Amino acid sequence: MGGFKAIEDRPTPQEVYNWRLYSECMIIATGSLLFGYDSAFIGTTISRQAFKDAFGITASNANDVSSNITSAFQAGAMVGALLCFIVTAKVGRKWALQASVVIFIIGAVLMTATSGSLSMIYAGRALTGIGCGAITATVPSYIAELSISSIRGILTGLFEITYQSGSLVGFWINYGISQHISANSSASWRIPMAVQLIPSVPLFIGVFFLHESPLWLMRNDRRQQAHAALESLRQLPVDHPYVQEDLAAIDNRLAAEASIASAYGPPTSNWALLRGAMDEFSKPGMRNRVALVFCAFTLQNLSGAAAINYYSPTLFGSLGITDVALYTGIYGLVKAVASIIYYIFFVDMLGRRRPTIVSSVACSLCLWYVGAYVKIGHPADVIKAGGTLDASTAAGGKAATAMIMIYSVFWSFGLNGIPWIVSAEIFPGALRNFSGTFAAFTQWLIQFVITKAMPYIFTSFGYGTWFFFATWMLVASVWSFCFLPETKGLTIDQMDVIL
Repeated sequence: MGGFKAIEDRPTPQEVYNWRLYSECMIIATGSLLFGYDSAFIGTTISRQAFKDAFGITASNANDVSSNITSAFQAGAMVGALLCFIVTAKVGRKWALQASVVIFIIGAVLMTATSGSLSMIYAGRALTGIGCGAITATVPSYIAELSISSIRGILTGLFEITYQSGSLVGFWINYGISQHISANSSASWRIPMAVQLIPSVPLFIGVFFLHESPLWLMRNDRRQQAHAALESLRQLPVDHPYVQEDLAAIDNRLAAEASIASAYGPPTSNWALLRGAMDEFSKPGMRNRVALVFCAFTLQNLSGAAAINYYSPTLFGSLGITDVALYTGIYGLVKAVASIIYYIFFVDMLGRRRPTIVSSVACSLCLWYVGAYVKIGHPADVIKAGGTLDASTAAGGKAATAMIMIYSVFWSFGLNGIPWIVSAEIFPGALRNFSGTFAAFTQWLIQFVITKAMPYIFTSFGYGTWFFFATWMLVASVWSFCFLPETKGLTIDQMDVIL
């Protein structure tokens, strides 16, 4: 038995595979739809003529404005990822998620309702970023703390699946608007802004029906409520051996946390636990893991995937593509389908290291070809001048477009999700709250730098932008070959040996 009813290394009652657990994890995972959609819709939306006219965007200030709009989201997300740790410690994962959704909704409303005020756009972007940053630091851990161990990987993988689904919706919403609404109509940018509310409002309602994390409840001396939550999530009485094993595992984790905190204050003090965790992270074996996570997320954001998402009109336009919305939609569809297939069927079969090596090499080769085509053919310049591409240049453009699609397939099983998986696997349970926050903060920090710099990189490098990302993918392949260990199926004790 596998999939959503995987075999455990202990007797597993059929009751634990129940609708309550699955539905709650799916509700929580909806949070990643929010920033999946954001990553796909914003680039095309702010490039529309109606948006430029409404907010006074001209050729002289376009780079500054687009850079500010895209990077305000990442800056907010960094803040959200850090604040989430503090809020979660005080109110729990359930209400921390709810607070994140409320902040996101406020930001989305500001962006939809404004008329000509870039300040409101920036504020809305920052608020939606704060909400999404907190969500990235909440959703995987929340799902993991509700799930049973045998299907924890699959349920946590809903985070990536819903992210890709949100991205797919963002790409195709823009395509539909480009086909049916004039680019000079304010509806062409208001509608995609408003669509952010569609998943956020049901998520806001759904959170009320979730159980709080049993781990958080027991950490805060609310043991009876933790028992009731586990009884509902497992569909078993609290005295059942399976539930008792879950409770024992939570007790062991809390004991480990208390041991870490005891050197700096009361074992139950969050401040003492934070200081103890920082001391643990400074030790040789842990320093390697911190560096591994930082490098993984840095290379993830230097791969070019986020840049293609946020600046697809510019990057696809450099290939001579005129129907940008259609091709970004196809790109999103290919990437989403490949990611969903991989994370459902292959993530625990192929491991972590080899897929990353293969993916990085293949993605680099694709980007080298695309850069060479733009350098030799100058398709965007020809079209801008009113010319027509000759047969060989047009054929090369089709091949370059195919390379982008191939890139999206290989990207789906490499640095796309592997950094999140590895960062969740290599740290002891007592440190995972902190390591999860660090991973989310690092991801948003590097993405902020890249999205802020991207318009200027493209203006300065031109075709070299593709070579820039191709080079970093070569670096990623060397790094993964030399430094990324295979972590699939290893215990923490085994991690201590290889790291």
